[in-house]
Amino acid sequence: MPMWEILLSLPVLGLALMLQLAVFSRFNLLFGSADLPLLILIAWGLQERVRWAWVWGLLAGLLVGYVSGLPWYVPLIGYLGTVGLAQSLRRRIWQAPFLAMFLVTLTGTLFVHALSFVSLRLAGSPLPLSDSFDLVTLPSVFLNLAVGIVIYPLIRDLAAWLYPLEAET
Repeated sequence: MPMWEILLSLPVLGLALMLQLAVFSRFNLLFGSADLPLLILIAWGLQERVRWAWVWGLLAGLLVGYVSGLPWYVPLIGYLGTVGLAQSLRRRIWQAPFLAMFLVTLTGTLFVHALSFVSLRLAGSPLPLSDSFDLVTLPSVFLNLAVGIVIYPLIRDLAAWLYPLEAET
C-alpha cells in the first residue's frame, strides 16, 4: 500500500469521525442517525481505481470501535464486511454506481445494526427487536441513503484526484 494513501486515510477518517460525533449524531430521525464513516467507506470501496479500501475499513472500524460504547470488534467486523460487499458489487454493478451505493448502504447499515443489536443483547441489554428496528435501524437507513447521495460524488472526486486516469499516447 502506498504510504500516501495511509497518510490520507487518517485525516479523512478522523475528520469523518469528528463530524459523526459532533454533528451527524445530533441530527436524529426518531432514534436513528446517519453513519458518516460507514458512508465514506462504502463510497471509497465502490471506486474503480481504489485498491486499498480494506485498510480504510480496518482503520475506520478501529477508530469507531475506540470511541463507541460497543465492543471494539463490532464496528470493525461491520465495516470490513460492508467494504467487502462494496468491493464485490463494484465488479458486478460497475455501470450503475448510485444503485450500488444505495444497495450497499442499505445492506451495510442493516449488517452493522444487526451486529450492534446482537452484541447489546449478549451484554444483557433488554432491547426489543421490533422497537430497535422501527425506531433506530429504519430511520438510520433512510438518513444514510439521503446523506449517501452527497457523500458519493465527494468521494468519487477525491478518488479521481488521487488516482488520475493515465493519458493515452
